[in-house]
Amino acid sequence: MTAPHLDGRAPTTSRRGLFWVAGERVASPGGTVPRGPMFVAWEAPAGEARPLPFVLVHGGGGQGTDYLVTPDGRPGWLARLVEAGYAGYVVDRPGHGRSPYHPDVLGPMGGAFPFEAGAGLFAPGPENPAHTQWPGPGGIDDPALEAFMWGTGPMVADLAAAQALEAERLARLLDQVGPAVLVAHSAGAGCGWLAAQARPGQVAALVQIEPAGPPFATIPGVGTLEWGLTAAPLAFDPPAQRPEDVRDGSARRLVGLPDMPVVVVTGGASPFATFDEQIVAFLREHGCEQAERLHLPDVGIEGNGHGIMLERNSDEALAAILAWVEAHVGALAGG
Repeated sequence: MTAPHLDGRAPTTSRRGLFWVAGERVASPGGTVPRGPMFVAWEAPAGEARPLPFVLVHGGGGQGTDYLVTPDGRPGWLARLVEAGYAGYVVDRPGHGRSPYHPDVLGPMGGAFPFEAGAGLFAPGPENPAHTQWPGPGGIDDPALEAFMWGTGPMVADLAAAQALEAERLARLLDQVGPAVLVAHSAGAGCGWLAAQARPGQVAALVQIEPAGPPFATIPGVGTLEWGLTAAPLAFDPPAQRPEDVRDGSARRLVGLPDMPVVVVTGGASPFATFDEQIVAFLREHGCEQAERLHLPDVGIEGNGHGIMLERNSDEALAAILAWVEAHVGALAGG
């Protein structure tokens, strides 16, 4: 393997940096310690950026590196956004990646994420021949899967508490950088819904990539979406006091979300495409009449599984998402 700095790739010029959205100071037996900071890496064109930045939220037990490079070494979505003229902010959700985790501070860890689960969720298998875009052969010894798995880690065992914490940090990031397009993936979708509700004026569009579901699902080893799309409470009008209130058939509107463009993006060979229409239906039932589904085969992009930003045609998938954003947000996106 050639050392990365010797591989002959073309040089790039951009502005970039990093910071943490601060957490709280809490007492510990050894003294005062930080709780739940959120790491943020940002990059922007060398010159003037388009007016609308993107905030990218990773899924499950992953980290922001999911948007920096693909498992086969190609530039990730952050680099492609900068090439297209946008600024991008990539987060490591609290307790993931460069956002430190100690169970005495954030609460007990959930289970480790095994290679077998990673292969089943992200890589192709004989039962799914339509999944052609993963950059490896599949199976637990797949080098592409291995490259992805080295960056995974445990989630906080209490899904509702984790989502509430992540959403609060995201909301404060949006205060700093918004209005922005908020993009979230998979189990990261929960804090995306919540942060968009908390800061509707700072979210120009909400793009949910393969969001966890279907509504009210119990996800083994992760938790239950008690409030339809989240484990932590969503805000409704009139208010829902208990999760059961969301199921009782009463007319309730989701606070904030009906006033922004929302799209649910799925790949053609992903199991998440079996319930994406149910998520869109839940949104429309609760006031988001303009919520849309962007199923990639409908725009000619075939063969994607769950890790769309990691796959061979990640550039084409991002182009379709950018086209949707620019069509729905107009001048803000185009500069």
